[in-house]
Amino acid sequence: MLEKVNDTKDLKNLNIKEKQELAEDIRKYIIEVVSVNGGHLASNLGAVELTIALESVFDVNKDKIIWDVGHQSYVHKILNGRKEELKHIRKFGSIAGFPKTKESETDCFNTGHSSTSVSAAMGMAKARDLRNEKHSVVAVIGDGALTGGMALEALNHIGSTATNVIVVLNDNEMSISKNIGGINMLLSKLRARKTYTLSNKSGKKILDKIPIIGTFLIKSIRRIKRSIKQLIIPKMFFEDIGFKYLGPIDGHNMEDMELIFKRAKELEEPVLIHVLTKKGKGYIPAEEKPDRFHATSSFNIETGEPLKQKKKDYSKAFGDKLLKLARKNKNIVAITAAMKDGTGLKEFSKEFPERFFDVGIAEQHALTFAAGLAKEGMIPFVPIYSSFYQRAYDQVIHDICIQNLPVIMCVDRAGIVGEDGETHQGIFDLSFFKLIPNINIMAPKDFKELENMMEFAVKLKAPVVIRYPRGSEGEEKFKKYFYLQDKKAEILSYGNDVTIIAIGNQVSKAMKISKSLYKNEIKAEVINARFLKPFDSSTILKSINKTRFVITLEDNTLIGGLGSEVKSLIAEKNIQNVSIKSFGYPDIFVEHGSIPELEKKYGLDENTISNYIKNTIKNKEKKNII
Repeated sequence: MLEKVNDTKDLKNLNIKEKQELAEDIRKYIIEVVSVNGGHLASNLGAVELTIALESVFDVNKDKIIWDVGHQSYVHKILNGRKEELKHIRKFGSIAGFPKTKESETDCFNTGHSSTSVSAAMGMAKARDLRNEKHSVVAVIGDGALTGGMALEALNHIGSTATNVIVVLNDNEMSISKNIGGINMLLSKLRARKTYTLSNKSGKKILDKIPIIGTFLIKSIRRIKRSIKQLIIPKMFFEDIGFKYLGPIDGHNMEDMELIFKRAKELEEPVLIHVLTKKGKGYIPAEEKPDRFHATSSFNIETGEPLKQKKKDYSKAFGDKLLKLARKNKNIVAITAAMKDGTGLKEFSKEFPERFFDVGIAEQHALTFAAGLAKEGMIPFVPIYSSFYQRAYDQVIHDICIQNLPVIMCVDRAGIVGEDGETHQGIFDLSFFKLIPNINIMAPKDFKELENMMEFAVKLKAPVVIRYPRGSEGEEKFKKYFYLQDKKAEILSYGNDVTIIAIGNQVSKAMKISKSLYKNEIKAEVINARFLKPFDSSTILKSINKTRFVITLEDNTLIGGLGSEVKSLIAEKNIQNVSIKSFGYPDIFVEHGSIPELEKKYGLDENTISNYIKNTIKNKEKKNII
């Protein structure tokens, strides 16, 4: 059946039975592709029937469908001309794992971060109304994303203005980890409505058959019905804020969904359709461990086990060290924004459940919550992915740094993360954190230095950022670690020909480059900056004055990062006759691809850097001869 469908025009010609066959074909196809490529599996398997039903009723070439986050957009891509390209999804030069307007007109809005779809839908709907157009605007959002404040702000706006927007709530009781909090409890009560509605209908049929008093009994029961309803579904939240609530319905029953989507399409008011789905549907390992298969590497389809054994990574190193620190210090607490497993906090949550807080997808709340804890003497560690820290920038400034509170902000997935692409690359954090007063910014060269920085941060009693990359530490094995207390850089090797200043995971690369250069009789002085703020200008200046040839390495945008800091220092001190070259990412959004592919494209690979140094020194020698 999958071979017969190349776009949604073909889809609309299928009957329900054929669509059910198509759903099974799509499931098998996605499992096959992700088992080889890796990617987001469980969310896509859970949204197969939902996507088919939605795109059977709505016209994706005219109507606007915004997929919140976009993890679940593989099915949409298959149905809209990218079936063959899916085989290479998330690979360098191929289609992305998220909706991208540059890929297809049917991807009407770029997504990648949570809770944005309803706001975008409101904007598109208002533009439609101003132009007197008649198409539908649909936002598909998960129950996990609904915990994001932005989604609630948008729902409030839509309801208060009675704007014709359709919100499809894809409720699978999961975000990445199991959902928590008040919104989840609300939805649990709404899920009970299905049982209530069925019993209500069956009871009415029985009473209708009773002669004379049947109608009277129905009217009497209706008078007490509202109070019963309040017991089962207290405060019908969505109806109270101005939405027509439809559901909940079975998100794997395409016939029911198509009927309700058609009804919603006819209404000229805000509509929320509550759809119940199962994350990982149709693949037992993903159904049993949806969090494990939210984003997965390549795996064996039969067993569900990963093909490559996972090495210890920075997240695990962070989690292990935090446990040790927490055992010694009862004031240490940990906060996650629905990323317990991804940030290495799983074991902490088990050992210290009363000191572990999962706030849901709510980064802004997480940071101000941490500020409140810190104000009262606690020491909060807040590990959040670099690209998600962007979502709480005001809270870092206003609630943490102005008050100089000891919140330890652990920036996971800093630098290039690879296949998730431009919405997830963590290449801006050094720059945007550096602008903030009262903040200390550190980046470790390996696991051991990460541990040392965590210990130092606890003692510092000030706002701290510790940023570390996705994956394992570099190949270089370091034997010495200098004290952090003086906030100084460390010199890892001495030389007179070139100064290589690196930070974070680029330090290992710098050492490899220096060893390569040594074979060419070029002696490099390698400096591990360690701190971007405060910046150790004295150590750096001594080396610059000695070599007069400077290289900076960072996995951050070149604007405002380590390279900018060194160039500003040279300009400020008016140092003459210095050659400087900064290696980092240009002023663009970096696309998806493997880390080695992206580093090679943007000139951050070892060969490119080594060759640049060798050629520059060679040209300098020629000039000296002349």
